[in-house]
Amino acid sequence: MGRAVRREGVSAATGFAISAQRCPDRPGLIDERGTLTWRELDEQSNALAAALQDLPAGAPRVVGIMARNHRGFVQSLVAANRIGADVLLLNTSFAGPALAEVVAREEVDAVIFDEEFTPSISEALSERPNAARIVAWTDEPGAHAVTVDGLISGHAGQRPSPTDRQSKLVLLTSGTTGSPKGAKHSGGGPDALVSILDRTPWRAEEVVVIVAPMFHAWGFGQLAFAALMACTVVTRRRFDPEATLALVDEHQATGLCVVPVMFDRIVELPDDVRARYSCRSLRFAAASGSRMRPDVVIAFMDQFGDVIYNNYNATEAGMIATATPADLRAAPDTAGTPATGTEIRILGPDFQDLPAGETGTIYVRNSTQFDGYTSGATKDFRDGFMSSGDVGHLDDAGRLFVVGRDDEMIVSGGENVYPIEVEKALSGHADVHEAAVLGVDDAQYGQRLVAFVVLADGAAATPEDLKAHVRRNLANYKVPRTITVLDELPRGSTGKIVRRELQALVEPD
Repeated sequence: MGRAVRREGVSAATGFAISAQRCPDRPGLIDERGTLTWRELDEQSNALAAALQDLPAGAPRVVGIMARNHRGFVQSLVAANRIGADVLLLNTSFAGPALAEVVAREEVDAVIFDEEFTPSISEALSERPNAARIVAWTDEPGAHAVTVDGLISGHAGQRPSPTDRQSKLVLLTSGTTGSPKGAKHSGGGPDALVSILDRTPWRAEEVVVIVAPMFHAWGFGQLAFAALMACTVVTRRRFDPEATLALVDEHQATGLCVVPVMFDRIVELPDDVRARYSCRSLRFAAASGSRMRPDVVIAFMDQFGDVIYNNYNATEAGMIATATPADLRAAPDTAGTPATGTEIRILGPDFQDLPAGETGTIYVRNSTQFDGYTSGATKDFRDGFMSSGDVGHLDDAGRLFVVGRDDEMIVSGGENVYPIEVEKALSGHADVHEAAVLGVDDAQYGQRLVAFVVLADGAAATPEDLKAHVRRNLANYKVPRTITVLDELPRGSTGKIVRRELQALVEPD
């Protein structure tokens, strides 16, 4: 194991090399194609790394990966690390124009992608004709000239040549309100591991089901951590709520890694479907990436046990806080208490510390902060504390509550309104399944509130009914001017509501 670390260096892929030495014949990855042991995963990643070095244009310096959760994603990640290439994880929801902007900005010279994304990749690389294109997953073997499977087969038994370059991981911010930015990470050190192990009951060499997207900071972090712990990773390309419960029971998984909207979809399954699965092997079900619905948290734990761990992370800062099941029973909407090695301050408009209960900007300090955006920009820092970009408050028990993004605050007629409080009021109506609130420009008030709701099955509440409900629970200036009923809210692949798509639905006043 020590030799593996010296050979690999410390990177996102170090855990895979360690596990190949630690327990080579144990299952390392299980996907729709079957099982790979840690040894097989290691050898195939070496073969792919050697193949990347042998590409006609030479070894790539920046490798983009646009793939769903499967072995090809993992092999590509490890292989790129082993040749010292920077790894850019691409959101599978990207359309051609956004993708083109990112690959040009990050100077990508090789892209590994699933067959289904071929049109987007072709459009994005139209100005980069020399970039290598490698297909990671295809439903038609032989349909593509260059594939991950073909490169592995053609370089079986080979290892990559040593390199002096140190691979870095480039994670993209969610970009739900604007263009996603690249955040470069060189690793978080031991505090990043301690912060997870102190709160979440991982155990080495057990089975973990990871259905959170691996291209996202949260899903990727769970994958990397599972490899360090030699935990068998069970995954599937597309999330399905019932199939996820089935995987937990079939493999007796002790861990489940999701994004919050996946809890919603599981709880929304018919009662008789959920009742088919016990999931009693679970010790933890960890989530991050967006707000969790308190009613869903309680419903899931009432059926499957007190196993939910809510993690508040930022692409730029790693783990910030974790809410344990006990925290969530006490306050289902809390983000928890600061992670080990992390300090949190709530600062007001003049950057003064605010007391418990008062809402301000969340600033954090830890060892997992990023190396800066790839554009050369960085975040706002105050006395070594970095702005998370969110607003929130602490309670008297030291628990953090995230109110929303600092750029989501709405000033209507001189009054400050945070969308989440109006969303909570709307969601408290029996006919409302979920809600989203935002501010739009208004000539008279500066901004006005607009809301979008998804009604529960069979519900018949009208926008006027819902306005009256908000008026009974909040100040009059917090009542949305308009409420639009949708079949569903637009979400990105990590489950976050894409507010710019809602903005496009707003009719001019």
